[in-house]
Amino acid sequence: MKGKLASALQYTKHIFTTGAISETSREVEIEICNRLDSKGKVYVEFGMGLGNITQEILNRMPKDAKLYSFEVNEDFCEKVKALIKDDRLVVINDGAENIRKHVTEEVDNMISSMPFTFFSKEKTDLILGESKAMLKSGGFFSQILYSKIHYKKFSAAWDECEMIKTSNFPAGFIYHCLKE
Repeated sequence: MKGKLASALQYTKHIFTTGAISETSREVEIEICNRLDSKGKVYVEFGMGLGNITQEILNRMPKDAKLYSFEVNEDFCEKVKALIKDDRLVVINDGAENIRKHVTEEVDNMISSMPFTFFSKEKTDLILGESKAMLKSGGFFSQILYSKIHYKKFSAAWDECEMIKTSNFPAGFIYHCLKE
């Protein structure tokens, strides 16, 4: 319980960068990774947090793939580096809008838990545009949010968008967005 409480305090303390009050549930970890290309070579995660979705992505990736995980909270980056020892993981202490500074390859899949609710329209548009430009055709951008008000925005930005409601509390909405 001490670990969960400490984790919840970390998330709450950084609510405007995490967009959450605790780590995502196991249900979210599984659902958000359901569209991963199991034969992909390059994966990107935005909003790594304390690494629970990161670990699920690594579990599903091929042994010769690479995962670039972006996180703006330096403390979270250090904790994940200490916790997850996997040569396929590249932890990047930077925002998603700077993806091109760190990733030069075409990306097979993107997983995100960024708090778009707290972002300006300009920042949201920049991140979605950069993400779509970097993602290969047939790749998915999967996002967890705790509101369904973003569905129109995501539907407009992507070729196809499916929204799945999770049963956890608070209810989460996972957007699986396809680039054709």
